[in-house]
Amino acid sequence: MTGRVLEGRGLTVEFTARSGAVARAVDGVDVRLGAGEIVALVGESGSGKTTLARTLMGLERPGSGQVLLDGTPMDYSARALRGFRRRVQMVLQDPAGALNPRHTVYESVAEGLRLHGAVAADPDGRTETQLVAAALSSAGLRPPETLFLRYPHELSGGQRQRVLVAGALALGPELLIADEPVSSLDASIRGEILALLLRLREELGLGVLVVTHDLGLAWNIADRIAVMYLGRIVESGPTEEVLLAPRHPYTRALLSVVPEIRAVEQTVLTGEIPDPTRVPAGCRFHPRCPALADGSADAAGVADDCRGTALPVLPAAEEHRCACHLVAALVAGGDRT
Repeated sequence: MTGRVLEGRGLTVEFTARSGAVARAVDGVDVRLGAGEIVALVGESGSGKTTLARTLMGLERPGSGQVLLDGTPMDYSARALRGFRRRVQMVLQDPAGALNPRHTVYESVAEGLRLHGAVAADPDGRTETQLVAAALSSAGLRPPETLFLRYPHELSGGQRQRVLVAGALALGPELLIADEPVSSLDASIRGEILALLLRLREELGLGVLVVTHDLGLAWNIADRIAVMYLGRIVESGPTEEVLLAPRHPYTRALLSVVPEIRAVEQTVLTGEIPDPTRVPAGCRFHPRCPALADGSADAAGVADDCRGTALPVLPAAEEHRCACHLVAALVAGGDRT
């Protein structure tokens, strides 16, 4: 597989409420996913993760910014999007809702093949049945023929999730976007699905963007991590660097309650993500920031900046980056902790 790269540059997505207020669900985001790597996009519910994922798939059209595949901007015509989605596939969060209860496993996996005319275009001349069987096998459902005539209600949660993965794999994509792929599964099954994604990366060279609220999941599967809050990525970098030496107070707070990782002291994160129609001035995390509450920001002389000075958009860089006035002040003063 060649080194396919999916990028979002300066993405902004807004929705207008019935009241007329404009909600900035994604508010200036740079993100990058390459073939053969797994990137975790993490944050609380309401941070904009799913909207960003849908935008990268062409399901939402950005108000500004661009989605690019191999440097070519996305064309939103129906024909171009069909070609794009053969190369980039999405695995949805809830298999119980994503699978049609009246369709057999075979029909669910074959649907995409028929929509995209993939059988006629298959370079190896395989039949539809062979392509469906191969996809199910790749997703760990073997022997595949035993599942052809089964319905979603006859499957376990893990099997339903694998059917969704198989439906995506049937088209031979180069990149996958997986939205909370294990959130609805029992703990005993979660590891199997994560192992499947790792195996697909190794065997097929797939790049995978995993959308999750679970930093423990990111620790176990991702090469890189991007932490999202209220429409912005606030910290990103190699997973071990971000999770073992978190810089942003939001990342530190999220990480403090993950039992697998004890890199920081436990922090009680109060309040909820603000209404996206009323994004706070300055750092959008400042109303909940522990560093502002405990006086750390004031001691560093950045409290006023935290409340009133906007932060730049983080670039989609490989190295560890953080958008935080306090961190910037500490780094400038020689303290890189």
